Amino acid sequence: MTTSTPVPSGARTADEPFRFDTKIAVIVREDLAVWQKLNVTAFLASGIAHAHDDIMGTARYEDASGNDYLPLLREPVLCFAADAPALTRSHARALSRGVPTALYTAGMFAGGNDEENRAAVRAIPADALDLVGLAVHGPRAAIDKVVRGLRLHG
Repeated sequence: MTTSTPVPSGARTADEPFRFDTKIAVIVREDLAVWQKLNVTAFLASGIAHAHDDIMGTARYEDASGNDYLPLLREPVLCFAADAPALTRSHARALSRGVPTALYTAGMFAGGNDEENRAAVRAIPADALDLVGLAVHGPRAAIDKVVRGLRLHG
């Protein structure tokens, strides 16, 4: 008979995956062209990278040949698809929970730079934004509520 050593509360065993206390989710409107979905996802991920000082990995990557690579986000990013009403619902949920949120609106596709994009967002009230994408970061339970009912992009 074998016995196992008890694992302290909150600790994990070697065969358990690491589970972050926070979660990152990107939500992209499903009716966009593929290039738009990828573009929106990239922009939103860059916004999330600024959510907190510790959201980025702690070190750069290096391959066995000695090539140096930039650090990445420290935790997985879950990507969801949504129609326009579901995106609006998720936006309202994110705002009501006060979680760090990045957004991308349809008007930003016409902008040529960051200043024009910020002006396009600033001109429209939150409940009237034509959202094409959101990214959120925060406690797992709060983010789960923001994305409730959405399906993973696939």
